[in-house]
Amino acid sequence: MSSSPLSKKRRLSGTETKTGSHCSSSNSVRTDLSHTPANGMAKNGNDAEIDEGLYSRQLYVLGHDAMKRMQNSNVLISGMRGLGVEIAKNVILAGVRSVTVHDQGIAEWRDLSSQFYLREADLGKNRAEVSQHRLAELNNYVPVTAHTETLTEDFMSDFQVIVLTNSNIEERQQLGEFCHSKGIKLVIADTRGLFGQLFCDFGEEMLVFDTNGEQPLSAMISMITKDNQGVVTCLDEARHGFESGDYVTFTEVQGMTELNGCQPVEIKVLGPYTFSICDTTGFTDYVRGGIVSQVKMPKKIAFKSISSSMAEPEFVLTDFAKFDRPGQLHVGFQAINAFQKKHNHLPAPWNQADGEEFLTLAKEVNSAQAGSAKVEQLDEALMKKLSYVSAGDLAPLNAFIGGLAAQEVMKACTGKFMPIMQWLYFDALECLDEEEGVELTEEECAPRNCRYDGQIAVFGTKLQELLGKQRYFLVGAGAIGCELLKNFAMIGLAGGEGEVIVTDMDTIEKSNLNRQFLFRPSDVTKMKSDTAAAAVKQMNPSIRITGHQNRVGPDTERVYDDDFFESLDGVTNALDNVDARMYMDRRCVYYRKPLLESGTLGTKGNVQVVIPFLTESYSSSQDPPEKSIPICTLKNFPNAIEHTLQWARDEFEGLFKQPAENSIQYLSDPKFMERTLKLPGAQPVEVLEAVYKSLVTDCPHSWADCVAWARNHWQCQYSNNIRQLLHNFPPEQLTSSGAPFWSGPKRCPHALDFSTSNELHVDYVVAAANLFAQSYGLKGSADRAGVIKILQDVKVAPFTPRSGVKIHVSDQELQNSNSSVGKIHKYDSRLDELKVQLPSPESSTFKLCAVDFEKDDDTNFHMDFIVASSNLRAENYDIPPADRHKSKLIAGKIIPAIATTTAAVVGLVCLELIKIVRGHKKLESFKNGFMNLALPFFAFSEPIAAPSHKYYEIDWTLWDRFEVTGVQPNGEEMTLRQFLDYFKNEHKLEITMLSQGVSMLYSFFMPAAKLKERLDLPMTEIVTKVSKKKLGKHVKALVFELCCNDLSDEDVEVPYVRYTIR
Repeated sequence: MSSSPLSKKRRLSGTETKTGSHCSSSNSVRTDLSHTPANGMAKNGNDAEIDEGLYSRQLYVLGHDAMKRMQNSNVLISGMRGLGVEIAKNVILAGVRSVTVHDQGIAEWRDLSSQFYLREADLGKNRAEVSQHRLAELNNYVPVTAHTETLTEDFMSDFQVIVLTNSNIEERQQLGEFCHSKGIKLVIADTRGLFGQLFCDFGEEMLVFDTNGEQPLSAMISMITKDNQGVVTCLDEARHGFESGDYVTFTEVQGMTELNGCQPVEIKVLGPYTFSICDTTGFTDYVRGGIVSQVKMPKKIAFKSISSSMAEPEFVLTDFAKFDRPGQLHVGFQAINAFQKKHNHLPAPWNQADGEEFLTLAKEVNSAQAGSAKVEQLDEALMKKLSYVSAGDLAPLNAFIGGLAAQEVMKACTGKFMPIMQWLYFDALECLDEEEGVELTEEECAPRNCRYDGQIAVFGTKLQELLGKQRYFLVGAGAIGCELLKNFAMIGLAGGEGEVIVTDMDTIEKSNLNRQFLFRPSDVTKMKSDTAAAAVKQMNPSIRITGHQNRVGPDTERVYDDDFFESLDGVTNALDNVDARMYMDRRCVYYRKPLLESGTLGTKGNVQVVIPFLTESYSSSQDPPEKSIPICTLKNFPNAIEHTLQWARDEFEGLFKQPAENSIQYLSDPKFMERTLKLPGAQPVEVLEAVYKSLVTDCPHSWADCVAWARNHWQCQYSNNIRQLLHNFPPEQLTSSGAPFWSGPKRCPHALDFSTSNELHVDYVVAAANLFAQSYGLKGSADRAGVIKILQDVKVAPFTPRSGVKIHVSDQELQNSNSSVGKIHKYDSRLDELKVQLPSPESSTFKLCAVDFEKDDDTNFHMDFIVASSNLRAENYDIPPADRHKSKLIAGKIIPAIATTTAAVVGLVCLELIKIVRGHKKLESFKNGFMNLALPFFAFSEPIAAPSHKYYEIDWTLWDRFEVTGVQPNGEEMTLRQFLDYFKNEHKLEITMLSQGVSMLYSFFMPAAKLKERLDLPMTEIVTKVSKKKLGKHVKALVFELCCNDLSDEDVEVPYVRYTIR
């Protein structure tokens, strides 16, 4: 994964920032990274470069400017229990300048329930010192120091951001006032059992450069009026998406040119296609065209110090169903502090006397509140629960609050995204018993001097035993998979007789290391599942875990068969694509297993819980399909860089992959010709034309041939084709209605002239020639001077645009043309020619090789080709070009990702897992969640109930089915006739159609002869006959889909059939 000279590296600038004079103190431990490690990673700082190979997915969330600001920030994190280490892990992965971890406490048993970098052997040692070297391994660019002395003002002055965990109110206020006065940004985070708290103070004047992280919008203009508030109307192709108060600027406006490149103007939205701007009465008349683009304006925000904010708190709601909860918990957390101050310990787990005393203290705290912090009526039941569980320490809650807190640190460092203003409270009380009033005993929850003490304090020992016995299937060991495994190890899932089976067919790449925190640089190229399994074994040696390298799907149903699924207690998905999610969802519905589903996109994350017989499934609701780009826009009328990049990707596939694949099949598969000729429309001619070009006309014999091919292809795409287009539609052409043809979304292109002194032109030839050589098994070369020398001798045929060439203006026109009779006749005659002209497969000596697109290898010429190809076409159409980084995002369809969102989402997943293991049965106990950490926004809702259907008086949902045993008591299998009769007699249903997968087994309109033949055949025989596939020995049952009529001959919707054969 090394970076080639072609990959863009950015230099950082700015003033030198102190890393702290404390590094040499005898009470500080530091990982020395003054040398560059062998893996090529080096220190952060002002002279550092952003390693795009490592940070690429995060860069798509934050951007280069924010990353530069972050790389100049020194962060202090105080408190290295479970929450502190979670925050430190996320901040180190993010790539700040340096991290100092501080703790004066020693590791205890209760820490092990969530502090994943403490081992049993570390008990009695300082938490910061033990954690420091394990944290330092996460990112070789970030020096990590441990500090074990009291925090002094002099010491703290070296930091831009300070995070406090595991602290009391007095410490917070003292340190908070100091930070506020010195302009040091402060984050305070705390978790108590099932409750979490977060506070931010980023000073009296913080500049937020981007409040939401969304890409700036742009739209094409159709009209601008002259008015004291000029009205802009956009083309009605799509809604503009702007909001009142947004700022915009203009380009390419003809006529009213005063707007082009103007200072950002504030707008007022009038409708989905219109908005008003400034006074335009003094401007020139608008003629046509123009693009309006949103401009992100910095926003100033002011924070109150912790003392002021305690009395007049401002809350971010995490759950709209718990509207009054933040105010209650604001008092409750102060009561915990009061109790601890009085007794020097927390309330004992589930201790009634401590609960009563805690309630009295909470009332006193509330009475003493001045300002809006005082609540009218304390929720006494809530206060008691807070007392009962406050000594607990839960890994999932630390993951959630720790993910949020680390994101706030990044906001403090970068000014990217809107900070939490200023308090956030969260609770997961639904994890406790569903029946109100059921309380655990103090004895059940007392410490056992075991690694789960922090969890036993909340849930007792029974849940711990249940967790240990669970058998769970984790699909995916990427970012979400790594976080899930960490949480599994901490909570003790499969820590007894159970087992976690994790499967992932991927190997570790450098770009994974930024968020898949179980992997190290030395693990690159190893299998993810095995490496992750070994890493969590270190965290908790008692977890029973097995790694597989299988892709889930029909191909692996011999491995993940009935026996496998029936032995599971549940499934957690950690997938990156919808198809695999839908497949696992179908399996879980069929085997009636709970499924925990989650996903992230940058700072956005979601959690969905699927419970048999209770909720809908993942597939019950779907996102709308992605909008595709019309073919004619791609071929002839691009107007955005997304269009040219998609065109470049299509070029890549059409030049270096598909022709080679088709040619290999033509040469090796005797049935290829037969299959190709059956394809619809023009496809047979297109496929065979490409094979003919591959094997005959374009076939190179040397590197020079490859360079010549690339040069000629450049001429064709960026000069000849454009000239032909302008011949058909000259720049001044008018439409039938008299409007300019080249207007609105149609940008008038211009042809390019090739020059070896133009870097981009040579980039294209070098990349295209190398890829062309690869596809023929020839040796390429990156020697630009050599390529330029070869180019001097390449002959390029002159081009004259031809009349009679048809260029389609719309996809509809293209479709109509393809189905015209004349076209089909022309295809047929060309097909006959090609059949004769193609060389016979036996006589071939070709070493063809299809090139599969791989975006993350900077040495393979793939992205070089895409960037050059797209930017040359963008130049044709005067579209602003995209750098390599942006091109990779769009062409590679990369999902932006950041460790903070993943950690927070997985925390929520594991809270739902605890509910499932506890056996919760009520819909309202479970929570589907959505969050966007950039805004910040959180929404929780109870899952949607499985939709109910009805036939006769029988209600059913997607979880129900007909169970039919195929083998009868006499040992013979049911025939189709008996199957149809069974439904008529047993269920009073007449089957009108019966299918298995894509195979139609029976229908009421089936020809009589075929029906007669099938009626007395066993069901499995019909299935194998129709599908032309044998049933594997692992198949115990088949799924049949039915269409039925009831007794009144009405069509009724019924469940599927599970037809057991073994």
